[in-house]
Amino acid sequence: MQGPEKSMTETQLKCTTRHIRLFTGRIENDNLIFDPDHLTLDIDPDNEFLWTDKVLTKVQQRFKDLVASQAGMELSDYTLRRIGSDLEGTIRQLLQAGELSYNPNCRVQNYSMGLPRTPDLL
Repeated sequence: MQGPEKSMTETQLKCTTRHIRLFTGRIENDNLIFDPDHLTLDIDPDNEFLWTDKVLTKVQQRFKDLVASQAGMELSDYTLRRIGSDLEGTIRQLLQAGELSYNPNCRVQNYSMGLPRTPDLL
């Protein structure tokens, strides 16, 4: 994906949804450094879900696919919101399919993506 036009180069773009955070920047020594040509993905910052490597890889791959589909287009707040919303939908699908589960040790149990899947509900 191309970076923003010159007028946007000094503005960090970000998208924050319940479970996805996207930033124009990169991580260096645990600090977010502005970089208009790099997107950083933060998945489930509140640890609401229990993640396996397989499920995390699926979300990361979906992110890569969405970024690749935007290659050559202007990077904007709208583009980031679309990517963030799509990733939220991916997480919901994984939860509904039983591939992802809620973290029972999360500080707040609000079941933001719907009630947990139990054998009674399947």
